Amino acid sequence: MIPRLTSRSGHKAIGLSGNRNSKRIVMVLMALVCTGAVLYLLWDHGAFLPVWISWQSGAVTDGQSECEILLRDRRVTVQRREEILWESPKEVKVQQALWADVDNDGKEELVLLCWKKGRYGKSRPFWVERDEKKWSQHLFVYEYDQGVIRSKWMSSYLGMDVESVAVNGEKAPLSRLYLTDREGKVSCWRWDFWGFTKEEREVTFVVFGDNLIHEPIYRYGLIHEGSFDFLYDNFEDIISENDIAVINQETPLTDNPSRYGGYPRFGTPAQVGEAIADAGFAVVTCATNHALDRGGEGVNFTKKFFDSRGITCLGIQTQEERRYRPFEVVTRNGIRFGMLNYTYGTNGIAVPKENPCMVHLLENEDQIREDIAGAGQESDFVMVFVHWGTEGTEEIDEFQKKWTQVFLEAGADAVVGTHPHALQPFEMLKRKDGGEMLVYYSLGNFVSAQNESVCVKGGMAEFTVSLTKQGYRVTEYDLHPLVINRGEKGKYEVEILR
Repeated sequence: MIPRLTSRSGHKAIGLSGNRNSKRIVMVLMALVCTGAVLYLLWDHGAFLPVWISWQSGAVTDGQSECEILLRDRRVTVQRREEILWESPKEVKVQQALWADVDNDGKEELVLLCWKKGRYGKSRPFWVERDEKKWSQHLFVYEYDQGVIRSKWMSSYLGMDVESVAVNGEKAPLSRLYLTDREGKVSCWRWDFWGFTKEEREVTFVVFGDNLIHEPIYRYGLIHEGSFDFLYDNFEDIISENDIAVINQETPLTDNPSRYGGYPRFGTPAQVGEAIADAGFAVVTCATNHALDRGGEGVNFTKKFFDSRGITCLGIQTQEERRYRPFEVVTRNGIRFGMLNYTYGTNGIAVPKENPCMVHLLENEDQIREDIAGAGQESDFVMVFVHWGTEGTEEIDEFQKKWTQVFLEAGADAVVGTHPHALQPFEMLKRKDGGEMLVYYSLGNFVSAQNESVCVKGGMAEFTVSLTKQGYRVTEYDLHPLVINRGEKGKYEVEILR
């Protein structure tokens, strides 16, 4: 009989089972350590980088140096006629590689969109005591010179998740880098002598409807020190906050008091134009049915007035401007906007035979398609401002529908309508090629002395044009209703309808 081992207190001894438990614990700890070591090694080699990354591979040839980039397994090899010139560091994981003359010196550089541990390189800001150990995304640029590749510029952590990098995604004389993030937003970067600087590639617009200056309106302004600033005072902040402000100057200007007039043949004091300039408007559209109310002299004065104040005047040409000029190009934040302006007619007043392009008319469909195509070749975004539709109605008519289709097919990106003196719908239309066209059918009146209920309410269009994967597109748009109020003393004021 095998004696039983007991403790002095009479309990069973636990030595053997304790040893077994200790071994289990040691084995578990060793397994955890091994697992941790494996995970660390995998992490250290970039196995757990974000799953959204699209790792590119393949070969790209530089036509200048006859070098070839081979991107394979997140590493880059540069070779020339099978001779290996350079390999990317093992600790760097390359997402995308390309040749590009990023500094515009006539020689192409090697650009890597890549990942490495830490936010900084050997040099880091003096206030950063210790770099991070986690992986982050970077942009590296290398110079190539006579078979030697040298580091040119290494970014710190980019600060955003970049899906891809491209060079000159637009028609431009100088190289730019375009970084597309995970949300499809594109940012533009140009080379300065110290590195890349981000360029603003977004433009905001605010557009107003008919500036219809009836006699009661200009009489009030002339009596009160000849100033018409009161018409735009409520919108100075909005105008200044936007990059480009546009208004439809319905009526021709004049500095001859004997030629002032209201409906049906308008002649508007030049002080109204001064107030438009002082308010900060950058563009006026002048192809309207009242453009010839003061004949060729009125067109000449109006066009020269706005030109002399640096305001882009669309839709009309002076007697000296005999050559047809269908569009103007306005540039903001590096984006070129081709702007056109047409009117359905001029109230039966014939355009002078000796100058048929004095007022741009919405007549010849082939010519207008050609105009829009021409604007598209010289700009990044095409806008058509059009005077059309049925007066006093909030409904879109067949004439508007027909020309909307023409503009859409011709490649316009945005259309803004005026003339009905009533607010009409707006919408985003799709093209067969995947493009889009924003249409405001009528913004109604900005200001007028018309008393009809549909005429005292207008609209203020606001929209943003941004650089996207598909090029320059409208990324935000809205319409804010306005109301025209006439005070007891005959003062007309426009306010946003809350």
